[in-house]
Amino acid sequence: MRRIAKFHKVSLEQFLEAMKDNFPGYSESDIREIYESIQLPRRATRGSAGYDFFAPVSFALPAGASVKIPTGIRAEMEPDWVLKLYPRSGLGFKYRLQLNNTVGIIDSDYFYSDNEGHIMTKLTNDSKEGKTLEVAAGTGFMQGIFLEYGITVDDAADGVRNGGFGSTSRGGSEGTS
Repeated sequence: MRRIAKFHKVSLEQFLEAMKDNFPGYSESDIREIYESIQLPRRATRGSAGYDFFAPVSFALPAGASVKIPTGIRAEMEPDWVLKLYPRSGLGFKYRLQLNNTVGIIDSDYFYSDNEGHIMTKLTNDSKEGKTLEVAAGTGFMQGIFLEYGITVDDAADGVRNGGFGSTSRGGSEGTS
């Protein structure tokens, strides 16, 4: 197995900003405590392909509702690799939990963005049975898989990323993923 990546926490400042935007009910001291308890993603077994991402805060997600989660995590990886994000299999099966962009794509150059490559995810509980998903802080809710990729022989891309969603098609003007 090739070792091609490493997870890091984003800075406390980056996490504070993201949490204040998405969970305004938390005080700055609460957010500092949450930051200290963030767990880096890890595999559960030697045979696991996915790295489990752990919820930094508890949340309840009624059927049909969405929530944006700042994970506090960034991924440093070799240039020819990508990190693909999916809901944990059991949560998808039981609650039809979905990432709003279906599959999260974390490019290798995202790590160097102004927002430190902060991995954010927006989740929707698409349960047709009216089930409310409850996730406790520290519980695995999403998984990431590193994959190698190739490019075409005539590729001439020379742009530089600075941001998340849609930044590569806009010249990198967005600062959050």
